[in-house]
Amino acid sequence: MREYVIKRCLLMVLTILAIASITFVLMHLVPGSPFDSDRSLNSAVEQNLKKFYHLDEPLYVQYFAYLKSIFTLDFGPSINQPDTAVLELITRAFPVSFELGIWSIIVAMLSGLTLGVIAAIHHQGWIDNLSMGFAVLGISIPNFVLATWLIQEFAVNLGWFPVATWKTTMHMILPIIALATAPMAIIARLTRASMLETLSQDYIRTATAKGISKTQVIVRHALRNALLPVVTLLGTLLASILTGTFVIEKIFAIPGMGKYFIDSIANRDYSVIMGVTVFYSSVLVIMLFLVDIAYGFLDPRICLSKKDS
Repeated sequence: MREYVIKRCLLMVLTILAIASITFVLMHLVPGSPFDSDRSLNSAVEQNLKKFYHLDEPLYVQYFAYLKSIFTLDFGPSINQPDTAVLELITRAFPVSFELGIWSIIVAMLSGLTLGVIAAIHHQGWIDNLSMGFAVLGISIPNFVLATWLIQEFAVNLGWFPVATWKTTMHMILPIIALATAPMAIIARLTRASMLETLSQDYIRTATAKGISKTQVIVRHALRNALLPVVTLLGTLLASILTGTFVIEKIFAIPGMGKYFIDSIANRDYSVIMGVTVFYSSVLVIMLFLVDIAYGFLDPRICLSKKDS
């Protein structure tokens, strides 16, 4: 286990460096600069700003300065908000994005597992058909379309929920539904298929023949093995949910990372783009690592290192 953790930690560092390098290259391949705007700047002022942000130096010098900022967690000030450091923007906005993302993951997992198990238990019945029909609908509708419809129907027409921002529980419900629906549908379909396969195994029939109740058979025996494919997919779902918060935050005017990231791309705010990209890459890589560890605990047959084999 120790060797596996060390190898994965080294791989995480290499992955983050690779993502950071690709971001740096792509950012400089995009035409224009942060100072291309309708507001004209005095040439002397523009030169001073470029010097301050190292934009007047060769690319390799900028690249090594960028790598240094990653290891020191000092991305400098935002180009469009010179009085605010990038790290300050992240620490201010990430808790909101994290709260939205984590609640969406919890809702997607709980509702998806419940829907999938119920559909598997009532296989080929009307409950199964209704559950899978709902799952297909959830996968088919993009989250930004669903978000727009939720705002129009439940916030504007019915007035049940606030339209925007992130202040109370009522503000959280619609964004979480919009973000969690597609992952929930994917988890439900995968859980159903996995449960059907697990319920047909010999050890399940043996447990049933011993007189163990159906609820215990499902919860204690079938569900744990049925969770393995779901946990495998969880890493991808985590990535989709966390990156999906950008669009949902913009639609619901949530003061999270999405607002700053989308605005930084539009304004070519290099320091914010690089800082947010590296930060989110680190979060995703760490979560994928935790998913791998959880997968090993769920199935002891999986070897995490050569010594375990």
